[in-house]
Amino acid sequence: MSTPCDLLFTKGVVWRGAGGSSLPERLDVAVTDGVIVAVDADLSRLRGPGTSVVDLAGGLLHAGFVDAHIHPIQGGLERLSCDLSEGGSVAEYLDVVARYAAANPPRGCDASRAWITGGGWAMSAFPGGAPTAAELDAVEPIRPVFLYNRDHHGAWANSAALALAGIKADTPDPADGRIERLPDGSPSGTLHEGAAKLVAAVAPDPTPDDEFAALLEAQRYALSLGITGWQDAIVGDYFGASDTALVYRRALDEGRLFVDVTGALWWDRDRRVEQVPELVARREALVAALGEGARFRLPAVKIMADGVVENGTASMLEPYLGDVASPEHPHGIAFVGGQALVDAIVALDAAGFSAHVHVIGDRAVRDALDGFAAARERNGWSTPGRHHLAHLQFVHPDDVARFAALGVTANIQALWACNEPQMRELTVPIVGPQRAATQYPFASILRQQPVGAPASAAPRLCAGSDWPVSTPDPWQAIHVAVNRTLPASDPEHDPEPLLADEAITLGDALQAYTAGSAWITGRGPADPVVDARGRVAHGAGVIEVGAVADFAAADRDPFAGPAESIHETRNVGTWIAGRRVFG
Repeated sequence: MSTPCDLLFTKGVVWRGAGGSSLPERLDVAVTDGVIVAVDADLSRLRGPGTSVVDLAGGLLHAGFVDAHIHPIQGGLERLSCDLSEGGSVAEYLDVVARYAAANPPRGCDASRAWITGGGWAMSAFPGGAPTAAELDAVEPIRPVFLYNRDHHGAWANSAALALAGIKADTPDPADGRIERLPDGSPSGTLHEGAAKLVAAVAPDPTPDDEFAALLEAQRYALSLGITGWQDAIVGDYFGASDTALVYRRALDEGRLFVDVTGALWWDRDRRVEQVPELVARREALVAALGEGARFRLPAVKIMADGVVENGTASMLEPYLGDVASPEHPHGIAFVGGQALVDAIVALDAAGFSAHVHVIGDRAVRDALDGFAAARERNGWSTPGRHHLAHLQFVHPDDVARFAALGVTANIQALWACNEPQMRELTVPIVGPQRAATQYPFASILRQQPVGAPASAAPRLCAGSDWPVSTPDPWQAIHVAVNRTLPASDPEHDPEPLLADEAITLGDALQAYTAGSAWITGRGPADPVVDARGRVAHGAGVIEVGAVADFAAADRDPFAGPAESIHETRNVGTWIAGRRVFG
């Protein structure tokens, strides 16, 4: 080939990804019409007068990150509201609330109805992981305040918000949650899981314009981090959230959606398989409206099988230690478990959906794997679903090999796989050392070879952030995946790695965040991608001839430095189909 290219990357190192070398190579990359047309040591022959040349200055060019589990509109809303994510102590959180209240006074309405909403607080900042209404009342006694914690499995409310929701001493705990209480039975201010819905039901919903602004802010932020695609982990009515599919449609209609998005439709845990035809109809209606190759698709369904460990709602094989779990649920809460989860997965697989299942506890993991086993037995391997289990904090050793055997991908949130205050103070004491040693078994899952499953059934790992639960910056998560510790500069750093044998290599972590996650969203290296003009290229996740030119450029080669410095890597440029969208 000698025709000048549109775009030429040079003077850096290139990590090809799946099918390429495990280490970066000093290569040039040429792009024409949004597709990679050449990868070689010297492509100066393809440089013409109209070629845009990118000098990588010794940095790393890699396929764009794909976040396989993210809540971008929630994250955007929190960035635009009372955002506690940068705080780390009770005093810092209360200072943020006070400053936000002062900067955003109520306008044209009764102050007692002008809510302050947002989130981002960490359970580890509070004794027992449970903040109180009294703490919020001290800085905002009149306006109702309602703030989700970082994992969105609980919320912090002041007295005004509790009163508007009618939560009193005699208010019963909902079946899927718990109200923290003072000795007299009155609500203390912390609401776990479904109990948060009691306040969410009376809090103001974001307007469509609010959500649209949040999506644009989330996209801006993601592009600055090198993220070129994502799977929105909840599209549907959840805790009062509106149907965010409409927000994406608006962005498409206005030509303002640049990232590639797949949505996971929400599985209503109060219903069973009778909802599958409705989900199919939603998927087909979107295809009919936008076409098969649209930048926004609905190929997946999200099932939240259980809660989280710290509040005793993750579904565990053995009871919790101590009194963190309710007497009615000593093993935690299976929101969708047992035969109900098996039936759901079998039905979704038969309908061609990818099942995207939230699992934290080892019982939830086993129930979900039982569902995939039943789906393979009844439906075979011909259905197109790309199934994945997200989070998988606790995996019983007997279940590790089942991921490969069943062609199920582990959707990892690697930033959590470390020792820090929440792990030390809230998790290990209530599960004990034996179960604590089964957490986040990334390397063990990656090492398994498929037995009885097609070798190409699925990548072992994909990766996501669960933002706004934790930062969407992939390099921070990759750092922990490789080191199993937070960076030494982090205030919560603990020098002892969490189960060091479960660390994975930088190449494996980067592949999970690129080719692995691209596969989950239907745009893996071997998938055909059709652009707006009907042209076909290979999918994303690799830098190979014929692949779509979704790239990110880092300011350095993290493979060349010590593993302890991976977190210092910064994204300096992002391209989607050859178009520069950041940097």
